[in-house]
Amino acid sequence: MANLIKTAVLAAGFCTAVGAMAVERPKLVVGIVVDQMRWDYLYRYGDRFGEGGFNRLMNEGFSCSNTMLNYIPTYTAVGHASIYTGSVPSVHGIAANDFCIDGNRVYCTYDAGENTVGGKNDAGKMSPRNLLATTIGDELKLATNFCGKVVGVSLKDRASILPAGHGADGAYWFDDASGKFITSTYYMDKLPKWVEDFNKKDMARDLLKEGWTAMYPMDTYVESTADMSAYEKSWSGGAAPVLPLNTDSLFRKKGYGIIRTTPQGAELTLEMAEAAIEGEKLGQDNITDLLAVSISTTDYIGHQFGTYAVETEDAYLRLDKSLADFFTMLDSKVGKGNYTVFLTADHAASHNFKFMQDNGMPADGWVTGKLSGALQKHLADRFGQDKLVKYVMNYQVFFDKNKIAEAGLDFETVRTEAVKFLRGYKEFAYVVDMENICGSSVPSIIKERIINGYNRLRSGDIQLILQPGWYEVGSASDNKGTTHGVWNPCDTHIPLLFMGWGVGHGKTNARVNITDIAPTVCALLNIQMPDGCIGTAILPVMGE
Repeated sequence: MANLIKTAVLAAGFCTAVGAMAVERPKLVVGIVVDQMRWDYLYRYGDRFGEGGFNRLMNEGFSCSNTMLNYIPTYTAVGHASIYTGSVPSVHGIAANDFCIDGNRVYCTYDAGENTVGGKNDAGKMSPRNLLATTIGDELKLATNFCGKVVGVSLKDRASILPAGHGADGAYWFDDASGKFITSTYYMDKLPKWVEDFNKKDMARDLLKEGWTAMYPMDTYVESTADMSAYEKSWSGGAAPVLPLNTDSLFRKKGYGIIRTTPQGAELTLEMAEAAIEGEKLGQDNITDLLAVSISTTDYIGHQFGTYAVETEDAYLRLDKSLADFFTMLDSKVGKGNYTVFLTADHAASHNFKFMQDNGMPADGWVTGKLSGALQKHLADRFGQDKLVKYVMNYQVFFDKNKIAEAGLDFETVRTEAVKFLRGYKEFAYVVDMENICGSSVPSIIKERIINGYNRLRSGDIQLILQPGWYEVGSASDNKGTTHGVWNPCDTHIPLLFMGWGVGHGKTNARVNITDIAPTVCALLNIQMPDGCIGTAILPVMGE
């Protein structure tokens, strides 16, 4: 277990004494990441939001309207790591959801040395060990002599583990097999009673029995295409992409996992977050605690239905109501003015390329597998050796350096040949040799994002920059739903809102980076910023 040090410092009365000497801070910091939320959703759906959710954040808090991801690839794990470390993949090491360590593909939080707590499968073989930098929560632990509590909650494992950091008291995520929240032996050997009690309620099952019905009459969803449009994916259980949806029937066919792609998943997550506040007594003393919450359902819904679907609009309207209830709960249980909350996204999303084409705009899909095969064949013909490319993923090419060396080939020659070949494809605006990017003709803003995203031990050897409007697809017929991952504003422009203790009311259109979130929170708390932080505090948030 990672947190044995706590047994020494949590002696009776110790943390009470620390609290009595504490500097002025809020009782609780709540970080909320809305997975795949585009910044413009705040305004597209704003007149339909109530007063207590997103609009409360905007009306009472501070909005950073020009917040960007300053790296690529723009994926979930990278975004969550960057928010809480104030850093980028080149430093914090989370180079994608999957990346390479010692030439082998690994999942960002997989840890073979740990086991599941609260379940019977391997879904809990996870830890934050691949994260190379400290987080806000880690620095809060250090600043409070390990008395402040840190907890992460999400449906996705990586969206709970990476924000919670190395020294967390617990990170919990949803197990599709059992419908329960689980954790890892990295944190503990047995679930706390409050988690066991929450799991016993089988809330996921009850929520799925409700079905998914639009909150309002269908003719009011004017920000969306007609329901069941050509741009939406059908459900794997055979149901059409249309509301109302019988989620109870889908559950009987597919199990608990379908809650990830329904608004009920967000409701479940926030209920679990409330249970964490009660169970861990977060925000109940003078020592600041941190609760990291990630809403994953918006990502699953976006991938399946796209950015202009009725389902997407309805999901955000329902999330707005759930957030309003959550903030009201914080007012009651922690006290209005006693907590600080920030809300942001790990990345945004591209518009469906077929939707864009049908509306006369440039866009298309890049079939990764097709290119990978063509590149393999070209290099084999040129050098007389098969399978010199190990992976094409994350918009990068990874070479099999061992095979290249064993064949007596010069790596630089192979890479140069690959770059030359790939530059012949119309879908690529730039094909970049990662070791020679500084001398390339790539525009500075794109170059910065490539450099920030390149971890020399974990990233690929060649970076592929697609034309605007293009994104990766699995096949030529894969033209429904959407995805993310590219450098363009569609994927990198995210919301950033602060509210509560220490936060003034206002708005800035000045450029802000995702890496500025952590130092801003740390400045509010008067604690050291994380050890890999490259961002700077957003002074207007604090009225400076």
